[in-house]
Amino acid sequence: MAYSEEILRRARRRLEQAKAERERENEEHLNVAYQRLPRLREIDRELRLNMVQLASIALRSEDSPSLTVAQIRDKNLELQREREWIIDAEEFEEGYLDDSPVCSKCGGSGYYGAEMCSCLKELCRQEQKKELTSLIGSGRETFDNFRLDVYPDQYDHTIGTTPRTLMTQNLRMAKAFAAGFTPGAENLLFSGMTGLGKTFLSACIARQVADRGFSVVYETAIRIFEDFERVKFGSGSEEDRSTLQKYFLCDLLIIDDLGSEMTTQFTISALYRIINTRLMENRSTIISTNLDTNAFEQWYHAQISSRVLGNYRVMIFKGQDLRRKQGGFR
Repeated sequence: MAYSEEILRRARRRLEQAKAERERENEEHLNVAYQRLPRLREIDRELRLNMVQLASIALRSEDSPSLTVAQIRDKNLELQREREWIIDAEEFEEGYLDDSPVCSKCGGSGYYGAEMCSCLKELCRQEQKKELTSLIGSGRETFDNFRLDVYPDQYDHTIGTTPRTLMTQNLRMAKAFAAGFTPGAENLLFSGMTGLGKTFLSACIARQVADRGFSVVYETAIRIFEDFERVKFGSGSEEDRSTLQKYFLCDLLIIDDLGSEMTTQFTISALYRIINTRLMENRSTIISTNLDTNAFEQWYHAQISSRVLGNYRVMIFKGQDLRRKQGGFR
């Protein structure tokens, strides 16, 4: 999963804090034990000195140090048995003096070999969910809260069915997409007028896909183009450049409200770069727009419209503006 640099920074910071807290906790437990059991401190000191002596012997070029080494090891075993006996007799709670790391798999480094450890992945997942919550809303955007009853149940000849039937199909496809998402999943285009639930359904997908541990970037088209402009015409800092990378590298990119931006040659170029790069690298994208397919072809360069309409599953949203109804969607 290709999480953004900011998500990784926050997750790594939390892991470092947890690691430091665990080390402080282990040290506090040991100090408590030393105060109650002075002999325990003496044993640990002897064990450390013996380890230094073993290391010193290993560095020397003596022909037969084995006898000394054996003596030190026997002494260590004796000390360790005494240590265990003292701790058992004191009846500390289980694990009190284990000196365990924050993660038994990676020791708190965040990586197991060349792979990201599950502990860091989980922190990335949590940080991403926080970011999505700040962007999307209060947390009510779930499939269970998607109300089909607010869509008209009268036949609409422009779509060949009722809006409620159409949206039932859309909801089913969105659920299947989120539940079965893997990197390289299909691309979706949500098309329909304002207030028909496109943003709400996009948010539902974003939450579930992110909760399953995949990297998701959810942003409005206007904000995305602002980020590109800041890099193009601003300072071009490393932080700004890493912001752009998230749009190309995340497992799922959701571009909300495309068509609301002021269209310029620059925005057309940025949009083409995003869409084309993600198609070439087989990364999934969801676009929501108020434009129908005919308007989309007229609004955007043929290179963009042909790539979107030729490579995205088009999902039409139909009904009345639900924002005007109580409990409506965005």
